[in-house]
Amino acid sequence: MVSSEPAGERSPSPAVARALTVLETLVESDEELTLTALAKKAKIPLATCASIVYTLEQRDYASRRVVGRSHFWRPTLRLYGLATQLIRKVDLSSVANREMRQVADRLGMPVHLGVLTGTSIVYVAKAAMPGFVQFDTYPGKVSHFNLTALGKAIAAFLPEEELVPLLGHLEQGYGPKAKPVDEASFRAELAKVHKQGYAVEDQEEQADIACVAAPFFAAGEQVAGAVGVTSFSRDLNRDKRKQAQEALVQLAATISERLGTIA
Repeated sequence: MVSSEPAGERSPSPAVARALTVLETLVESDEELTLTALAKKAKIPLATCASIVYTLEQRDYASRRVVGRSHFWRPTLRLYGLATQLIRKVDLSSVANREMRQVADRLGMPVHLGVLTGTSIVYVAKAAMPGFVQFDTYPGKVSHFNLTALGKAIAAFLPEEELVPLLGHLEQGYGPKAKPVDEASFRAELAKVHKQGYAVEDQEEQADIACVAAPFFAAGEQVAGAVGVTSFSRDLNRDKRKQAQEALVQLAATISERLGTIA
């Protein structure tokens, strides 16, 4: 449970500390909270908590649902908007450049880092050692989100309100293993990705090409992007795919830590 004032440490600004505690309590709660429940969880006097939460509502960081005489509070995505702006200012191409090159060298495959922009995945970084087959993947390349392992890895961890708008823009792949373009099938695939922690795309976007990717997260555990490898489908066999999965999950954890996610 969050605490308004850590043990043995007095905040330089108790008012700010209490406001942050209320916001953190709202975000960490799995359900809407009444004012009384919120004040109790945050360990803040009821009147003070009320002033804070009404200010958060005024600034669009919190909203409430009124049922009879009860008011139920929850956080909004405004905080996520601030985090997204911060992420865009972080040079993702260099946040784990050395580790990306190590994975590329170890697997013998180019490693890519991508982010979701609208319904597209934008490749923002690439690591490939000299002599590797140079696939048509480069910083700045844009691909439709549901046709890439990077996009699936990100979509599987999006909040429902951000995923729903994307589901109306699924595109059909041109590869021999292209999957049906329907919401139910795609949701089922995302549920599998979410459970296992990585995504696979095998000859869906185009023939002979396969990809594996794992998501990374920013502070607040919001998915921020994904890191993946690209190879010929024939080369990404069972053993090689397992190696790629393990390496990418570890690489994604390293990136998440550097973006502020607490392990």
